Amino acid sequence: MILLVFLHHIFDNMVNLEWYRTFKAIYKTGTLTGAAEILFISQPGVSLHLSSLETYVGNKLFDRTGRKMIPTEHGKVLYNALVEPLTKLEEVEKNFQRSTEKHIPTISVGMCFETFQITLEQYVSTLPFNLIISFGEYPEMLDQLDKGILDLIITPKKGVSANIEHEPFSYEKIVLVGGKEVDIDAFKEVLKTKNKGFIEDWLKQQKWYGTTGDMEHLFNFWNLNFGKKPDFRPNYIVPNLNSIVRCLSAGGGLAVVPDFLCNTEIDNGQIQLVWEGDKKLKNTLYFGCRKKTLHQEEIDHIKTLFRKVMAR
Repeated sequence: MILLVFLHHIFDNMVNLEWYRTFKAIYKTGTLTGAAEILFISQPGVSLHLSSLETYVGNKLFDRTGRKMIPTEHGKVLYNALVEPLTKLEEVEKNFQRSTEKHIPTISVGMCFETFQITLEQYVSTLPFNLIISFGEYPEMLDQLDKGILDLIITPKKGVSANIEHEPFSYEKIVLVGGKEVDIDAFKEVLKTKNKGFIEDWLKQQKWYGTTGDMEHLFNFWNLNFGKKPDFRPNYIVPNLNSIVRCLSAGGGLAVVPDFLCNTEIDNGQIQLVWEGDKKLKNTLYFGCRKKTLHQEEIDHIKTLFRKVMAR
């Protein structure tokens, strides 16, 4: 009797059909990631559909055990009631769909904001597939890649998940750059002393730029060359590394940034390469993607564009 009431509640009112399609996909694949791949939507979208449906029917439809989604008794009842009419509806949909129509996949790619601006942004309008760009911290992006939320990430850091493969494709040098007003000849004279204390003092007397979210480049560069973290804060905090490069182009100041973000400005004389450090800091750049993906062709297309830009 309880199950009859449950089914009556479901079919008594209209529900978003996509919730049912998502429910069926989760039931068949056993995972949110698998359902997302079948439906060509993001994993958060799958989770939203499921939670909306569970809220609507007033019952839990799956038990989450590790990464597996185990249907509850209510879930089994709903699936048995839905599977036949949904299958018929999908067949009708396919019959009415023009044979020349081709599904356009959507690829989700994670990287830092500055990398996107320098590399992929110029090619977005030419891509033969849909694209979602996600910005965030590298550990967060690795986790989202592992969970199926992202399809590809560009990162200087490798994760440990067995589901992810990392392919090195380039490297970045972390360098000290400055505006045109920086007296680089005076700094070269200080460098000749080979006295780390003198070099550090000279640098600390200058105006410095930093970003709100990432001081890692400065910390690593300073630690590698002086054996400690910098004991000062930047004078100017701006939104991102590209903002730093533009600010430096207007005059003085120093900053530590990846070289590929400012090579053009250095070549054009807009800013100066001040110092690569006695010990050079390099980061290998990796493509990170899951070992099993439905979008290998699209991922390879994006990889080709990155290699093209980084080879310049």
